[in-house]
Amino acid sequence: MFGRMQTVVELPEYLRKIKKLLIKSDSEGIVNYLACHPKAGTIMPGTGGVRKFRWEGHGAGKRGGLRIVYYFHNENTPLFLLTVFGKNEKTNLTKSERNELAKFVCVLVKSYGGINE
Repeated sequence: MFGRMQTVVELPEYLRKIKKLLIKSDSEGIVNYLACHPKAGTIMPGTGGVRKFRWEGHGAGKRGGLRIVYYFHNENTPLFLLTVFGKNEKTNLTKSERNELAKFVCVLVKSYGGINE
């Protein structure tokens, strides 16, 4: 028997970028994996709890694959897929991008009646 799967919400920026990077069945694999393993990614400092997760691109392996950026607050709030980028595109988010994500997730949590921990 499977454990409870987390609800996953794909935000517009994520959807726009993932459509350019992966075929639909591969992008569904990301959603399914994170629904079962919402804490799989590493928390990025300065983001308010946003996580970065590596996903293999077509034949690229984890080192050359994609970086999935998402936010998971708790089991009562959906997991939000925020954005995605190829490692060849950039290796990490800038400080400015991390600051913007921190503000954004604060709004997300408040909209679901939670308190950002």
